[in-house]
Amino acid sequence: MIEASFSRRRAGRWLAAGWLVLTALATLATLVAPAAQAQAIAVVDDRGVEHRFDAPPRRIVSMLPSLTETAWVLGAGERLVGVDRYSDWPAEVARLPHLGGLDDAQIEAIAALKPDVILASTASRVLDRLQALGLQVVRLKSDSHADMRRSLNLVARLLGVPDEGERVWARLQREIDAAAARVPSHLRGQRVYFEIGDGPYAAGARSFVGETLARLGLANIVPPELGPFPKLNPEYVVRARPDLIMGTRRALPALAQRPGWSTLAAVREQRLCGFDPAAYDMLTRPGPRLGEAAALLADCLVRLDRGAPPRSMTR
Repeated sequence: MIEASFSRRRAGRWLAAGWLVLTALATLATLVAPAAQAQAIAVVDDRGVEHRFDAPPRRIVSMLPSLTETAWVLGAGERLVGVDRYSDWPAEVARLPHLGGLDDAQIEAIAALKPDVILASTASRVLDRLQALGLQVVRLKSDSHADMRRSLNLVARLLGVPDEGERVWARLQREIDAAAARVPSHLRGQRVYFEIGDGPYAAGARSFVGETLARLGLANIVPPELGPFPKLNPEYVVRARPDLIMGTRRALPALAQRPGWSTLAAVREQRLCGFDPAAYDMLTRPGPRLGEAAALLADCLVRLDRGAPPRSMTR
């Protein structure tokens, strides 16, 4: 009788405890369900295409160096499974498969990696084949600072870290401001020609490069109406007569040999900034090293102010 009474009491306690457990689990389920749903992500890329994901992508292919750098800085380095041939920062991406470029992307190799998402430029049409295979190709452009900020925030949302985009952008603004504060005052307003590659393209006032130069207090010989990266007639620069010329290190020695360029004061007086390949890549990539690029430009301007001869600028 005593044993039976004990068993009934124990059974009652277990039953009560069971109800408590079930109630707790039900409560937990109501809390977890919205959180799981909150992980679902929808983004609209720069082609106007909406992409939906049940969760942040775990396998990412980046087909543009600036997007590779963006994903890395946002903490997704371990999720990158492949990159384009030009992605080389940080050094860790060297271990990843390199999958071609804008016009010769290795479609089969990319598909074999089974990526959850492919980050790419709006300019690449080769990757349309991947969309036809059912893969998610998010297309982004970054011609201007506004484009860069939008792309940064979109990738941050895609990766499940939505607040990180604005945090990184705020850091970049502080770094650009710090670089601008170092520019010698009498160089402000100087007109600059920033050459893309070895010409005949230039970074215009509407480009992210041109906007960084403007933040440093410089003017641009290429007006906004010509677009971000226009192709110029070689005589255009001669007529524009820039005060400063910036470009690749390898191009500097031959500037005076270009027709009419020897008459430019910037060439005669060596008001030139030449950048080595790694530094030049950083300057011409619209990614999360924008502040470092601004500092490099400021370094050049400080050197010119001191009358130092042209030399290769490095990172």
